[in-house]
Formats: sequence, C-alpha cells, structure tokens
Amino acid sequence: MSSIVTAALLRKISKGTPNAANMNSVIVALDGYGAAVGLDLPHRAAQYLPQLLHESGAFKYDREIASGAAYEGRKDLGNTKKGDGVRFKGRTGIQLTGRANYRAFTAWVRKLIPNAPDFEANPDLVNTDPYEGLAPIWYWDVGNPTRKSLNVYADQNNIEMITRKVNGGLNGYDDRLNYYDRSALAMLGYAVNAYRAFQTDARKKGWYDGEVDNDPGPKTRAALHRGLVALTKPAEQPKKIAAAPVVETKEVEVEKKVAVEVPVPVKTNDLDKPWYKDLLGQKEVVTTVAIPGISALGGVPWQNVAIIAGLCVLAAAAYYVIRKRDAAKQEAKVQAVHADAAEAKAAM
Repeated sequence: MSSIVTAALLRKISKGTPNAANMNSVIVALDGYGAAVGLDLPHRAAQYLPQLLHESGAFKYDREIASGAAYEGRKDLGNTKKGDGVRFKGRTGIQLTGRANYRAFTAWVRKLIPNAPDFEANPDLVNTDPYEGLAPIWYWDVGNPTRKSLNVYADQNNIEMITRKVNGGLNGYDDRLNYYDRSALAMLGYAVNAYRAFQTDARKKGWYDGEVDNDPGPKTRAALHRGLVALTKPAEQPKKIAAAPVVETKEVEVEKKVAVEVPVPVKTNDLDKPWYKDLLGQKEVVTTVAIPGISALGGVPWQNVAIIAGLCVLAAAAYYVIRKRDAAKQEAKVQAVHADAAEAKAAM
C-alpha cells in the first residue's frame, strides 16, 4: 500500500496544506492494516481517501471542534452516563463519536492488535498512532450503518452510495466527487485537474468513449475507475467489479423523430370509474378524436363522441315524432271544424 498512498500523493491531492501528523496517521494505518480490509487495491483507496479528505478538512482536523455536550444523553450513541457527550466527542479524521462506537472500535481493533488500549476507558488514546488512522478504516469496514465493508460500493464505483453511508446523506457531495477526481488522476500519474490529458489517453486505451472536453462527468469517472482497476493484476481483482459507475445523470440520444406512447399516471379511484361517466372527456385518456370546427373541446374520447352523436339522433327522432303527432292533431281539428260547418250548411 505504501507504493500508492504516500505523503507526496496526499499533499498533491489535498486542497491546502494538510496537517503532517494527521496525514501520517492515515499512511501508517493503511501501510500496516489496509490490506487486511481490502484497501490495498487502488480503485478502493481512491474511494476511501475522498471521504476522509472531506470529513477531516484535508487532514486539518482530528477531533470535533465543538465540546460534544450536544451528544449528552444520546442513547443511540451509547451515551448513558453523565458526561458521556463530552467524553466521547468526535475524534479522528472521520469523527468516531459516542461510547458505543468507542467500545465497538476497541473490540474490532484488538483483532488486529491484541494489546490495543481500551478506548472506552481512555477515549483520548484513539488519536494516537496507529489508531487515529485505524478508526476511519474500522468505519469503512464494519462501523458504518450497513455493518459491512464499503468495498462493495467502491468496486461498483458508486460514489453516491459511499457518501450516503459515510455522511447519512449527500452533504458535501460535490467536494467528495472532486476529491475522487483528484485522487484517481494523481494515482494514475496525472495532475489533479488534467482531465483533458487523461481523456485523450483513455480514448486510446478503450476506457473512454466521450468527448475530450476537460470536464469531469460520469463517463470520465467510469474511465478513471477502469484505469485504477487496471493497476491491479487481473488475478488479484475482485470477482464482482463493475466497469462503470452508477451515473449521476442519464443520457438519451434520439436520432429520429418518432411517435412515442407515454404512460399517463392514473389515480386509483379513476380505475373504477366507467368511461361513460366522463362524458365531456375532461379526464386524461389515451384514444381521442378531434372534432373539426369545435376547437374548444379539443380531443374527445371516441366513445364519448359516439354517445353524444347517438343522443343527438335520438333527440332529432323524438322531435320529429312529436312534431308529426302535433301536426296530425291539428289536421284532425281542422277536419272537425270543416265537418261541423258542412253539417250546419246542410241543415239550412
């Protein structure tokens, strides 16, 4: 591991001047114990370092600036005794916090170093070497919410999920992405912002099929991942390793204009509603008929058009029958009047 993560490399990646002692703690721990948890592979170290760089302010901090009083009484952190909040405040570059975590770290580290201190009894000792650098490795290995190694996400180049497991969300995500770029480029022998040079070389090696535009993005990070994996001998590479990341955005290319049917979300109560209940076609439907000359209605379902037309025919027929019946009655009245007149004339 020492041939990859060195003081020179970390100074190159860091933004600003890192604290030499804190930086050395990271190197000591990775040199001595990184391989035990799989962090001796370049593509995994390139995912591990950005999280640590961001959380520690580029190795500037190895303990929480606040007093820790805010953690007092936090049973979820195991702080059950008076003074536990301050006593077990965040320490090391990734902020080991709470009595329960100090206890868990002690149990884990003693599997590697049997005579390691009891950090629950002496929490300040966690900031001594090699333990200051081992606490972040513990979190990466089993101390995170999954209780499993984050190597699985590193093998997938899934920076987003690693960030969520370390941070609990995506706070500082852009900075972590940038630190990944810097770490990967530096490990591959490039300047930390030499995207164009890397993209040009990566195209020649078949790692990259995007534009040479000197900008980072999903395709560039996928190529960086491929390049880092290639630093490990094929026989020593993990079996389940992805060639591309879970990308931040989806790119869709459309060469021809085509008609596409797009599913329309339907409310649950609409599913039980017969189509004829919506006579004017105001709900979203799929099959519609344009009615020439009646632009105000727009597209109306064909079923509704049929019903409206049928009702119009029935109305017209009824009107015809009624008018014909009224005409017949009127004719009968006229005939009756004529008959009465003829009868009266005959009687004279």
